[in-house]
Amino acid sequence: MRNYIKFLVFTYVFIGFSICRAGSYEDFFLAIDKDNAVVVESLLQRGFDPNTVNPRGLPALLVSIKAPAPKIVKLLLAHPELKVEARSPQDESALMLAAFAGDLALCEALVVLDADVNKPGWTPLHYAATNAHIAVMQYLLDQFAYVDATSPNGTTPLMMAAMYGNSSAVKLLLEAGADPGLKNDKGLGALEFAQQVKKEESAAIIAAFIRARRPKGAW
Repeated sequence: MRNYIKFLVFTYVFIGFSICRAGSYEDFFLAIDKDNAVVVESLLQRGFDPNTVNPRGLPALLVSIKAPAPKIVKLLLAHPELKVEARSPQDESALMLAAFAGDLALCEALVVLDADVNKPGWTPLHYAATNAHIAVMQYLLDQFAYVDATSPNGTTPLMMAAMYGNSSAVKLLLEAGADPGLKNDKGLGALEFAQQVKKEESAAIIAAFIRARRPKGAW
């Protein structure tokens, strides 16, 4: 009988804890959506895991950057248990999202916390080049980002800049040493990327760099 009573007490406590935690989970992500730092800070102080993922598998830091919820991002970055390299199911990192958004200050804060500038596959430089965020691109290059990093399908930051960015982004990468002759898995290079979307200025810059690399007398 005594053991049965203990079992009932344990079950009651466990169910109560589970319900409480479930409520905290919902409160946590609702607060992120509203950038409510008061609620999030209270939950973190009570031991809530700053690396909790939402129903789509996104870690809290990535959810906060996407929202955007700058107050929550600041709280999470200050948490000693934050895993700054926690990735999304698509292998996106916090630094990649910050680079895509052109948030230089956030990129700097993440690198201070050892965010990986040269993660395998798609990199922060790819993401910064896509939106032609020049200041972020330069910062990543200054942090030794590999200028010719290749994605799983062989795409380089220069190719992304050529198709989605602008001529300033293209010029920056080429002057940083990007190889305009590289091809992706479909045999397309940065020049073809620019030509496909009719970015004539970018195409002209890339073509000029390609010609400059050829031996004198060759066209």
